[in-house]
Amino acid sequence: MRSSADPIKVPRALPSRAAAMIRDGFEVYEAEFNRISGRARLCFEQRDWRAGQQDALARLELRGRILTRVVEWIRQLLGRWVSDRELWAAMKVEFSALIARRADWQFGETFFNSVTRRIFATVGVDPSIEFVASDYGSSPRPAGQRVYRTYPSQGSAATLLEAILRDFSFSTPWRDFPGDVRLGAEVLDRHLASSENGAPLQAIDVAWPIFFRGKGAYLIGRMRRGETVAPFILALLHPAEGIQLDAVLLERNDASNVFSFTRSYFLVETKQPLELIHFLKSILPQKRVSELYTVIGRHKHGKTELYRELLHRLEQTRESFMPARGDKGLVMVVFTLPSLDVAFKVIRDAFAPPKNTTRAEVKNKYALVFRQDRAGRLVDAQEFEHLAFDRSRFAPELLEELLSSCGENVSITANQVHIAHLYAERRVTPLNLFIRETSDDRARSAIIDYGQCIRDLAATNTFPGDLLLKNFGVTRTGRIIFYDYDELCLVTDCNFRDLPLARNDEEEMSGEPWFYVGERDVFPEEFLPFLGLSDPLRDAFLNAHAELLKPDFWRRAQELHRTGALVHIFPYRSEKRLRPEPGGPP
Repeated sequence: MRSSADPIKVPRALPSRAAAMIRDGFEVYEAEFNRISGRARLCFEQRDWRAGQQDALARLELRGRILTRVVEWIRQLLGRWVSDRELWAAMKVEFSALIARRADWQFGETFFNSVTRRIFATVGVDPSIEFVASDYGSSPRPAGQRVYRTYPSQGSAATLLEAILRDFSFSTPWRDFPGDVRLGAEVLDRHLASSENGAPLQAIDVAWPIFFRGKGAYLIGRMRRGETVAPFILALLHPAEGIQLDAVLLERNDASNVFSFTRSYFLVETKQPLELIHFLKSILPQKRVSELYTVIGRHKHGKTELYRELLHRLEQTRESFMPARGDKGLVMVVFTLPSLDVAFKVIRDAFAPPKNTTRAEVKNKYALVFRQDRAGRLVDAQEFEHLAFDRSRFAPELLEELLSSCGENVSITANQVHIAHLYAERRVTPLNLFIRETSDDRARSAIIDYGQCIRDLAATNTFPGDLLLKNFGVTRTGRIIFYDYDELCLVTDCNFRDLPLARNDEEEMSGEPWFYVGERDVFPEEFLPFLGLSDPLRDAFLNAHAELLKPDFWRRAQELHRTGALVHIFPYRSEKRLRPEPGGPP
């Protein structure tokens, strides 16, 4: 309702002018987003990895910069009516009409929401001024051209593969095109011969946009065999000798790892985002739509879709939010909705010893992870503010903990729970629980990958800080990831020291350090005793990763990062590589 203290009538043209202003800001954002994404191809062809990294970071920062400008324009235009909800409801109708014929209308709705939530600190959502559910159940425009090209199965696998690779040629030469075709065709032939699906290959569909990330480029497709659809991914690298086909990925788990929620976002240029998401969903049916939008760099719309998925789940079930499995954290209260693979994390008001961080520092850690190369080992987190849920949907013990430990973030009314700030991230099984509950062989494999997780993070200048197993998790595909960020920091910010030798029995038996320990000092030799591994798991870790317990490993990592070198972390296992000998792209 309009305030009675503001009797002056809103000018008739103001809603359409304001809606057009937001539309203009959105168009500027989209044009720049696609321009940056489109540069990825040139960076790959020219092997300009540093420019590619800078572009990826610039794209992350782009939205906030443009939104700040748009909000400032809107405040100036609306003046005294800036908080008039009736005006904003009219603006929403006008804006919806302005974007109705655009291929990226769903991103426009999310952009409008971002503007409104910067103007109004709305608790929960207000459907009159926000696109809670889309105005359009499906695309409001006629279907466009297909986002993929179809290659019917004709002749040999080599002929098929060669046709695909030639259609997606680059301006720079291949290292060994005939050899790549031969090796890739052998992988495809073996897969088709060994598959339980005996139906012949009918065709391969390949999405036109090339997906770029780090030092890799990916052709994303699907194989059609009767009623079965399976992934078809060609992973390309560009070493100094020329472009090469590095892997042919045909299993659903491999595709899932390439599009993992633990990896940095792809740079992919497309004018048909909705069609592209539908295509990706056909080869990754287990992934939520919100994750697919996020992994192609549309993390804000991914957040919108995640909220819609949550609302839909609450409408379809009578489930309650429950405390998450695992040890209680000293920094976060973590809860879940059992049937949704998402963990919700709320920062506590105070942190018990030995934690000595602050709320602002914790939020800064999450901001750091957002900007870092996540190397397939850090969980992506979505940040939400001013949410409201039905009080009856919270388990009593969870509600009690939220109110007692998170009072600065959580308030309650007769019927609702208001949460001022939380993080939502993919739910995984805590590693300490996994190794207790699984077989010896799987536990051993998990501990070995735990060490590899630490290595991969070090390769991207990330030090977890707290290496306890409870801070790591196991994904659906068995990959070990890190999700507790309150002590995370850059490797280059640490001082990795050798543990001083005790000079006498008194020093050796002391329960406290008898030598000076600086704020940034880290003693790798002390890592292992705190992990509490059984002897078999301890031996497996040492056999594979003993050097992680030596300061020299970490100092070498620091030297590498100080030279500005960029390390490529493969989103697939080494045995999937066609030519694994080189070890990685230079």
